[in-house]
Amino acid sequence: MFDYTSRYAALPTAVYTRPDGTEAPYKRRRFLPQPESLQKLTDVEVTEGDQPDLIAARTLGAPEQFWRIHDANRKLEPFDLTAPDQIGQRLTIPMPQAGQ
Repeated sequence: MFDYTSRYAALPTAVYTRPDGTEAPYKRRRFLPQPESLQKLTDVEVTEGDQPDLIAARTLGAPEQFWRIHDANRKLEPFDLTAPDQIGQRLTIPMPQAGQ
């Protein structure tokens, strides 16, 4: 259902049975990890023109892994990390976790 690098790939799939008997598969809820539980790879400073995928490409070698940076910095919205008022902010870049 999801690429193996997706934040949702490791989540179990459940099935909802509708009143008419048809089944609808869905992924169970994903809970954010506690940032303190993540091993830090490095810190980076947000600069003008940065985007979450560019930071992930530069630090993790994979732009689609931007969600790891969001998790480590307790952000949910895609551009909360790199909004204009965040320039100069230091971001924690976590180590990629096996199986996630």
